Amino acid sequence: MVDIDETDRRLVDALLADGRASANELADRVGIATATATKRVQALEDAGVIEGYRPEVDYGAFGFEVTAVFNLDVVGSGIEAVVADLSGARNMVGVYEVTGSQDVVAVGKFTDTASLNARIKELLVRDEVESVTTNVVLEVVAENDPLPLAGE
Repeated sequence: MVDIDETDRRLVDALLADGRASANELADRVGIATATATKRVQALEDAGVIEGYRPEVDYGAFGFEVTAVFNLDVVGSGIEAVVADLSGARNMVGVYEVTGSQDVVAVGKFTDTASLNARIKELLVRDEVESVTTNVVLEVVAENDPLPLAGE
């Protein structure tokens, strides 16, 4: 485990803003030497603090026009199987075990309402699933926005 300080936080913030930034660019943004930036980023990667670099994707450009939020009530011991199924599903972008009146919340992207409806029906016939409530997203206001880490 690496001790994370304010410099590390600023480096991660800079990477969140531009995951393709060079070590020189990161160093300039954070106000440290390039070698220091390189070493610190490598240490954060080695410690598993930074787990990868991913592009931001406009799913609509690929035909995924419908976003839906699923709230599932699951029979006690069935949560593990339901979460595994949802996590492995191609179109689910977020799966969460939660507290409250539901057991699982999931977010999915679909090409159309017919494919969304098919997924709802697949969930409803599972023995482990007591109920499913689905909300179709009308407008994405914020999605996958990075959480600033520096200066907390």
